[in-house]
Amino acid sequence: MTEDGTPQTTFKRVMLKISGEALMGDQGFGLHPPTVQRIAREVKSVQEMGVEICMVIGGGNIFRGLAGSAQGMERTTADYMGMLATVMNALAMQSALEGLGVFTRVITAIRMDEVAEPYIRRRAVRHLEKKRVCIFAAGTGNPYFTTDTAAALRANEMACEAIIMGKNGTDGVYDKDPRHHADAKRYDEVTFDEVLSKNLKVMDASAIALARDNNMPIVVFSLDEPGGFRGILAGQGTCTRVIEKPAEPQPDKPGPAPS
Repeated sequence: MTEDGTPQTTFKRVMLKISGEALMGDQGFGLHPPTVQRIAREVKSVQEMGVEICMVIGGGNIFRGLAGSAQGMERTTADYMGMLATVMNALAMQSALEGLGVFTRVITAIRMDEVAEPYIRRRAVRHLEKKRVCIFAAGTGNPYFTTDTAAALRANEMACEAIIMGKNGTDGVYDKDPRHHADAKRYDEVTFDEVLSKNLKVMDASAIALARDNNMPIVVFSLDEPGGFRGILAGQGTCTRVIEKPAEPQPDKPGPAPS
């Protein structure tokens, strides 16, 4: 705890990555305003701990490029439509955060000056230094790259200390889907190479490789747990850490010599 009673934070600057589906609540499509507001309150509570926050939000609750491509749409066009969906989600989150008094900037990889700022790295860093939440939208600005890859890219560009993955319906990384397999094993720690070799569902392979190559830890937790984001930043709660290699076990210290 700090002197004013605020919990001590594990990280000072983080990237929060959530899916678009996280914003639709119990609905099957679109935005659920009470859910958006709940997540915004979680973000505000972490910012009050002194943490600088970047965000990337997927667009699957509105449109998913791969799904459009699978139905016969040209892949590049479908991916650009998916990027626009992420901008809609980012604007909704910005509105919820600013309604709570949190200064927020939506920064897009595709220029749309009337609704958001274009991505300029040094300007984005300055926003973070001024304690504004930065929501990066429109992915990387390129088709064939997911918002997972965008989160890993922006996290490295912003010098974040970790990527915090908020998941729906699961509190970490499992060897199989815990919603369908009662014997699923949860990992407390797992390496990047294990995630790739075992095809564990954390982020897509490009994002994992980018995080691994830059030694960017990933912390996976349940977004459904109230206060979960704040708890993770305070070093509490259930999560899985994806890291370069597990910590070496410490040897037992010898006891005092017998008298």
